[in-house]
Amino acid sequence: MDARSAATQILTQVIGERRSLSHCLETQLPLLKDSRERALAQELCYGVLRWLPRLQALLNCLLHKPLRTKDDDIQVLLLIGLYQHLYLQIPPYAATAATVEVTRTLKKDWASGLVNAILRHFQRQREQLLEQIDVNLSVKFAHPPWLLERLQTSWPHHWESLLQANNSHPPVTLRVNARCLSREAYLAHLQQANIVAELTPYTDYGVTIQQLPVTLDLEEKLNLLKFVPDKMGNWITHLPGFNQGWVSVQDGAAQLAAPLLDVPVGARVLDACAAPGGKTAHLLEHYNNIGTLFALDNQSARIKKLEDTLRRLQLTATIRCADATQPHTWWDGNPFERILLDVPCSASGVIRRHPDIKYLRQPSDITMLSDQQQRLLEALWPLLKPGGKLLYVTCSVFAEENELQIEKFLTTQADAYENRLVAPWGHALSRGRQILPGENNADGFYYACLTKTT
Repeated sequence: MDARSAATQILTQVIGERRSLSHCLETQLPLLKDSRERALAQELCYGVLRWLPRLQALLNCLLHKPLRTKDDDIQVLLLIGLYQHLYLQIPPYAATAATVEVTRTLKKDWASGLVNAILRHFQRQREQLLEQIDVNLSVKFAHPPWLLERLQTSWPHHWESLLQANNSHPPVTLRVNARCLSREAYLAHLQQANIVAELTPYTDYGVTIQQLPVTLDLEEKLNLLKFVPDKMGNWITHLPGFNQGWVSVQDGAAQLAAPLLDVPVGARVLDACAAPGGKTAHLLEHYNNIGTLFALDNQSARIKKLEDTLRRLQLTATIRCADATQPHTWWDGNPFERILLDVPCSASGVIRRHPDIKYLRQPSDITMLSDQQQRLLEALWPLLKPGGKLLYVTCSVFAEENELQIEKFLTTQADAYENRLVAPWGHALSRGRQILPGENNADGFYYACLTKTT
């Protein structure tokens, strides 16, 4: 199997069966033996989903009649072909020939002429077709109409830069383990490996590897980083000291959580939605004298990732697989001085890392998630010790999940008040602070700090 065949299978599952891209990549990428094929397959999957509305609009213009449902894989293959022509530095003749060849792998030789004709037609009339479809903002910015409208309403002065950030390639940002070395020392290790990196703003531990060009030449990408991807298409494991626990991958905005929690010596701390463990690990790295860190998640597969994270970093926490909204099933009755509540959310602030969110998320999800966030706040607040702090975190940019959620909670809890966050990052809201995607090259995150009265 080659990269384009694998990408066709993966995207058919994501688009046709509404499966998670990350899950499909985990199961399909290891089947590719060649590391560069894995890298190309991964790029094709992310790229097609990032630009799906625009690619679909182009394909609708090029197809004389819709393909049958049983030929969804051919439609996906055509999207892959168009993506290569538009966004990858692959010679058009090579992209077309390689895409046509996949029809034989799919045992649909009849489609080879169709794929060839469609891609050549696009190559001849590229500029006219793009001008025709881009009059529609939803198509031009590759966001479904409901999401575009909601972002325009929520952020009337920022929506266009927000959309552009969502469609960008995210940077690779690392968190240096303070228990092992300083980030200045780690930068020296990167320099020795010929990797260009810079300090991440507003965090004492962040290092951002030079962002790769949006118009991606795969050979240039791999040469720049001096690494060959592993079986999952991931070169991160080859970074200096990664397997020794020197660094972890974590966006700069996510690295703000641990310092904001302000954990006192010997405190009992609850990380209520902990997996896959980035913030749990950062708490343990940042505070050498935590009394007990209780890490909770309700999915066993995610608990396994949490355990793997802590094992690599040689850190320990008390881990439970349980529902945070049902404390009677797991809580020992001893209150916590600090609670980190990184709630399940729409993930509208991390679309650039998970472009399938644009396709899989639905408007009704926001209400459902908001209800779940409210249940978590109400269930965990009684577990907080008087005088203790709860840090509420989302990677959403929507008020229903953020400042409106906190405002609603404060009106119902007489013993809760907000500690206003004063910081050089983000936007001050009526409650909490919001970082928008792309600001200082960070993901979109929301933070609010609540204290229980004594």
